[in-house]
Amino acid sequence: MTLELELIMSMDSFTSLEEYQKMSLLRFTTAGSVDDGKSTLIGRMLYDTKSVFQDQYDAIKETSERRGEEGVNLALLTDGLRAEREQGITIDVAYRYFATPKRKFIIADTPGHIQYTRNMVTGASTANLALILIDARHGIVEQTRRHAFIASLLQIPHLIICINKMDLVDYKEEVYEKIKSDFQDFAAKLDVNDVEFIPVSALIGDNIVNASENMSWYKGTTLLYHLENVHISSDQNFIDCRMPVQHVIRPYSDEYHDYRGYAGRIAGGIFKKGDKVMVLPSGFTSTIKKIDTFDGEIAEAFPPMSVTLLLEDNIDVSRGDMIVRENNVPDVAQDIEVMVCWFNERPLQPRGKYGLIHTTQDVRCIIKDIRYKVNINTLHRDEEDKFIKMNDIARVVIRTTKPLFVDSYRKNRNTGSILFVDEATNETVGAGMIIG
Repeated sequence: MTLELELIMSMDSFTSLEEYQKMSLLRFTTAGSVDDGKSTLIGRMLYDTKSVFQDQYDAIKETSERRGEEGVNLALLTDGLRAEREQGITIDVAYRYFATPKRKFIIADTPGHIQYTRNMVTGASTANLALILIDARHGIVEQTRRHAFIASLLQIPHLIICINKMDLVDYKEEVYEKIKSDFQDFAAKLDVNDVEFIPVSALIGDNIVNASENMSWYKGTTLLYHLENVHISSDQNFIDCRMPVQHVIRPYSDEYHDYRGYAGRIAGGIFKKGDKVMVLPSGFTSTIKKIDTFDGEIAEAFPPMSVTLLLEDNIDVSRGDMIVRENNVPDVAQDIEVMVCWFNERPLQPRGKYGLIHTTQDVRCIIKDIRYKVNINTLHRDEEDKFIKMNDIARVVIRTTKPLFVDSYRKNRNTGSILFVDEATNETVGAGMIIG
């Protein structure tokens, strides 16, 4: 079943297909420590919005009864791996799709265990919003701080802090206010602007889709209402035109004998027919003759559309090149400062050589210098400790084998991100955010 079909089937007959296609799409991710209730919250949201098929519900009900659980374990809707069900934890990133009359949603349910932080980064990398869950009994723990810091590094524009399991602390307002105050003190050191706090009980359904009758002191919105109404149209960069070339389209057919198009995904800005553009690294300029998509020609293209650009002039363009505006170009650099989140059990090696993926470019790099490591609990910089192990976050300087066309991650999440690859094993060992 395709993503689009699953989304359509998850809706009631509240809208036409045309109206559905025009609805905005919100990508959000869950984050937080292990056993904070992330999978249960997602399962509850899917169930209460009637986005669960009957056979899915029957299957998890049967599984819950077989395991001797009191009620239906809604976390099983996302925890699909056998190891996840046996251990009661999330290991891999689970994507779920649903829609309401107001908006379409793609959820990335990420693991909370420290061992799988790399999977959390994967799920959060494309998110517009992050749900950070906190167990009301335990308050803010180290993994809560780590995930909040990663969300800040990834420049996720919107955060919702769900203080979960309020039913286990008798729905006390003072518990909610204490955790809220503690997180605000911590968030003051982070680069986050839009933070909302919602007290919830994922198991019972308080403030998930329906307002809670047990927390009359809370006057805010439910979680679903906030997700449906949060403003996301300004999250993309529509100013700085960037299109990394992924593939050169040459059909070699009689019908398209002279067709030469440059296919890729718009990473920033708005490209229009007739615009003057520049191709990097050559620096040659031309004019956009045509913009093609799978559905035909369009007048303008913007993120995150995948398109094919045709130029007026025959310019040597290949994969890894970037089409930009003549008067608005990215930095062309080989020495780059990066905030790196290390994923691998083998520590980052000073002067070590790694493969590097940036947009559509594959190059090699060397770790020139390790500036400092970040203390997750205090966010202080440790300039003495240069031992970067798994799940550590550090600022490093790299030198690449050839120039890259980069923006700061703050400016553009697409052209400001890189991946480190172990060339011996082909494993992704780290993710980096370029510092401008």
